[in-house]
Amino acid sequence: MPDQVIKLNGEVTEFLDNLNHPFRKEIEQLRIIILNANPDIKEGIKWNGPNYSFNSEDRITMRIQPPKQIQLIFHRGAKVKEQPKGKLITDDSGLLTWKENDRAVATLGNLADIENRKPDLSRIVNDWIKATS
Repeated sequence: MPDQVIKLNGEVTEFLDNLNHPFRKEIEQLRIIILNANPDIKEGIKWNGPNYSFNSEDRITMRIQPPKQIQLIFHRGAKVKEQPKGKLITDDSGLLTWKENDRAVATLGNLADIENRKPDLSRIVNDWIKATS
């Protein structure tokens, strides 16, 4: 059964339409994966890219500039917080590169790579939301 997303944000879609980004298909697939991972995630624009919040707190930002690659930044918002003693989630997939114990980056390639990583991405999104709520 195909993914069903009923809450793609029109503002984000319009923003992306105006960019004419070379990785638009990849960006769209990531939007769908993130939004389908948890029904309470909200999509918007922040820091010049799609941004995902939970309970009005920023948690995941898609870095799409410069248009050489796409990265998902997993974070706890813009304000610096005291670092946890260990990494916030366990990532057995090897997809995350940790910048701090509460900040990680997933760098993604082409559409096939994103499709192959879909189960890992969905799990990471859910684990992140749980760990940061």
